[in-house]
Amino acid sequence: MQGLGLQSLKKNPALIPLYVCVGAGAIGAVYYMARLATRNPDVTWNRTSNPEPWQEYKEKQYKFYSPVRDYSKTKSAAPNFEE
Repeated sequence: MQGLGLQSLKKNPALIPLYVCVGAGAIGAVYYMARLATRNPDVTWNRTSNPEPWQEYKEKQYKFYSPVRDYSKTKSAAPNFEE
């Protein structure tokens, strides 16, 4: 197929930025998907060690940044299912 090989890149060096942008976009998409799968409290990988992982975020600040409010000092309105 013309345009997808190393030989065609040597003939058309203007395609190099296209390859770089597409590669960076693919790497960014894979990184974001892996970050969501590992850092999001909605995703549970091991239910045997922690059957209710959402309870860990009851007192933590889940929002990235808030200039108005400090969420570490506020009481959560979430119900306590352990009692």
